[in-house]
Amino acid sequence: MSDINSNIPEGELTSKWTKYKSSVPLVNPSNKRTIEVIIVGSGLAGASAAATLAEMGYKVKCFCFQDSPRRAHSIAAQGGINAAKNYQNDGDSVYRLFYDTIKGGDYRAREANVHRLAEVSANIIDQCVAQGVPLAREYGGLLDNRSFGGTQVQRTFYAAGQTGQQLLLGAYSALERQIGMGKVEMYTRHEMLEVVKIDGKARGIIARNLITGEIERHFGHAVVLGTGGYGNVFYLSTNAMGSNVTAAWKAHKQGAYFANPCYTQIHPTCIPVSGDHQSKLTLMSESLRNDGRIWVPKKKDDNRKASEIPEDERDYYLERRYPAFGNLVPRDVASRAAKERCDAGYGVGASKLAVYLDFKANTERYGRIEAAKAGNHNPDKETCMRLGTAVIKEKYGNLFDMYAQITGENPYETPMRIYPAVHYTMGGLWVDYNLMTSVPGLYCTGEANFSDHGANRLGASALMQGLADGYFVLPYTIGAYLSKEISVKAIPTDHPAFVEAEQRAVGILNTLINIKGTKSVDHFHKRLGHIMWEKCGMARNEQGLKEAIEEIRALRAEFWSDVRVPGTADELNTELEKAGRVADFIELGELMCIDALNRNESCGGHFREEYQTEEGEALRDDVNYAYVAAWEFKEGVNFELHKEELKFENIKVAQRSYK
Repeated sequence: MSDINSNIPEGELTSKWTKYKSSVPLVNPSNKRTIEVIIVGSGLAGASAAATLAEMGYKVKCFCFQDSPRRAHSIAAQGGINAAKNYQNDGDSVYRLFYDTIKGGDYRAREANVHRLAEVSANIIDQCVAQGVPLAREYGGLLDNRSFGGTQVQRTFYAAGQTGQQLLLGAYSALERQIGMGKVEMYTRHEMLEVVKIDGKARGIIARNLITGEIERHFGHAVVLGTGGYGNVFYLSTNAMGSNVTAAWKAHKQGAYFANPCYTQIHPTCIPVSGDHQSKLTLMSESLRNDGRIWVPKKKDDNRKASEIPEDERDYYLERRYPAFGNLVPRDVASRAAKERCDAGYGVGASKLAVYLDFKANTERYGRIEAAKAGNHNPDKETCMRLGTAVIKEKYGNLFDMYAQITGENPYETPMRIYPAVHYTMGGLWVDYNLMTSVPGLYCTGEANFSDHGANRLGASALMQGLADGYFVLPYTIGAYLSKEISVKAIPTDHPAFVEAEQRAVGILNTLINIKGTKSVDHFHKRLGHIMWEKCGMARNEQGLKEAIEEIRALRAEFWSDVRVPGTADELNTELEKAGRVADFIELGELMCIDALNRNESCGGHFREEYQTEEGEALRDDVNYAYVAAWEFKEGVNFELHKEELKFENIKVAQRSYK
């Protein structure tokens, strides 16, 4: 069935990566100094790759559209990073992390890539500790772990509720060291607008200086994209406002396949939408499900305050439906369950589109432990709650503060109200085992690629994949390609391919400026987001997807005839930046709906209403859809499907069960 080659090494699963590293072609130190690598993006995947490749001796150029690599969206990750170290002695192992990830992704990920990720996970923690990342520790000094969804072991390392920030500062420090040594050239406030191909290989990029508007040409023997996910196609998401798909989409239009675009993760613990004025949503870390219990009233349309609803009138629906995993079922399962309860009339809050996340039980439990430590073995409830609140504050304090600032409610006294929201995208540029796209010399890492999470990512695995790709995978795999490029001299940027790519980029910018329509960029983005959320969101069906495709095509025609972009292209112009990104989102949105319509099954984050079990769970079709859908861009915004068959030789494929 496969018509594309994933280049997975031969041999037994557990030895593939070890054997690969031992036999991969190398580039000697003196040759590395003549080879230039461009890295677009400076989040966890980009910064770790740039720092590592520069440390190895390559000449690196790193680009980001923020004013500093520290502003990458990786900084927003809260809950933690997974690693199979078994510090809790609770039965964890490389195989269990591998198994949980494959199962959590609903058997739609590559075995070889996922096993490699599980193998290198432990190295990431050692690397970060060596960098001084302040991961939480237990009383005895050992690194602490907490629980996350989709697993029955505690393997998530964390730094309070700001793990992404601390990990990014570690990678940023390593990157800044290389910048200080002159081994990395850092280009902040630059946006990649085109990939430059020469003789079929990626040989550079066209970038726009976002301060001056100047268009620049940059050569590289290879190009690496670490540009994050595309969740902002929905307009409202937990992503930073600047997060976009443009770099990946430009690569797609130059021949890089886009894989599984319909696999979107809806995060179950977000602060509910409060009105039309919002431009983004706020995530409450999944780690809160570790110590919180999720419930709704047993009575429909119950308008009482949470504190007024007695225990026997509360429905802890995740614990009821999934007793083995309870509140720690995977994100897609928890999100659909919350939607089902709200749709059935049991939602809470003014909008009735929310459920409760209640910390009272574990606060009291922690308080009893603290009281016992102090010699009080029969504490009253007030003492337990006071002592337990201090423990919760230490573990999750910044998250509780964020919730209080946004909602005006004190989550220490009343349960949080949460509802699912768009968070992460499992789809992305198709890459082979080497992290190379279908364009030779063009690599893709982190959330921007599709590779490791199947149809649903387990919590705390995004940071793991980004750092695994940058620190431990790409530095080996890119060498195999670059070992054959050492005789290639730096190609002058007046080469016709650079000229043509620049003209293409400038042409789009000028077109956007000159439309001079009547509607703002945000007007079109909001309309696209509404279509995507309603018809390609938490649930999809054939009729809705067909309608969405037609609506998006009409929206695209209207955008290119009636968008208004003030200012000029040769200056700081944030509306022009947004316009280019929304233009790409509109094309991507159409492909997402096409992909969702093509996949006549439910799996992970892709839930087709026509394909579900009697209990309302996702119903896969392993006979017809056990493949990666890799789409090739064709002229006129058309797409051709290529399939990579998924073979499971080490795991028995089964209906997912968390009961």
